[in-house]
Amino acid sequence: MVKIFDAAAFKAAMEEKKTLVVDFWATWCGPCRMLAPVMDKLSEEYEGNAEFVKIDVDENPDLAREYSIMSIPCVMVFKNGELAGKNVGFAPQAAMKEFIDKYI
Repeated sequence: MVKIFDAAAFKAAMEEKKTLVVDFWATWCGPCRMLAPVMDKLSEEYEGNAEFVKIDVDENPDLAREYSIMSIPCVMVFKNGELAGKNVGFAPQAAMKEFIDKYI
């Protein structure tokens, strides 16, 4: 299950050194809405190995600025509190799985 995080929840998860797959998105973004079901399916597949979260860039502009997010959707993988990988734009499920597999 993909969880909705705000900046505080994200920072708390980072302090816990969790493996996070973060989908930076916005409600008005068409490709973001296309990516949502892909992330839902992958979150089930990786359950127990990574926590899947969504962060709305419009509601959390400081995080978007901190991670230099210029285009969405932007999926980032964090391991042990550090950015491990970044993928910008929509990707079908197989491609997104391949991206995530590199870091988990």
